[in-house]
Amino acid sequence: MTSDRRIFIRDYRLPVSIGIHDFEKVGPQAVVVNVELLLAPPDVAHGDRIANVLNYDVVHDGIAELAKARHFNLQEALVDAIIDFCLSQPGVVEARVSTEKPEVYEDCRVGYEAVRSE
Repeated sequence: MTSDRRIFIRDYRLPVSIGIHDFEKVGPQAVVVNVELLLAPPDVAHGDRIANVLNYDVVHDGIAELAKARHFNLQEALVDAIIDFCLSQPGVVEARVSTEKPEVYEDCRVGYEAVRSE
């Protein structure tokens, strides 16, 4: 059986200690995170039970914990940490994660995106 099941979290805005410049190390800045997870075919039907699916609360809260765990110099490092966490979740076979720092420039958004499969 093939499966094209995904869960996503979009436009998750949270404070992160991130950046290489001295002014960025003074305090957290806003980062917008987007996550899309490709899921393996299910072993059992969901049966309308949370125990049979990946609970997005786990992903949401895990990202929040990562974001406040330490200072990240680069968006690449934050994205890698989020991907590692997501791929460690049961049933996740691919993770696409992007971050944006919306306050860097007034005229555009800057960010980084990576995709990794298990």
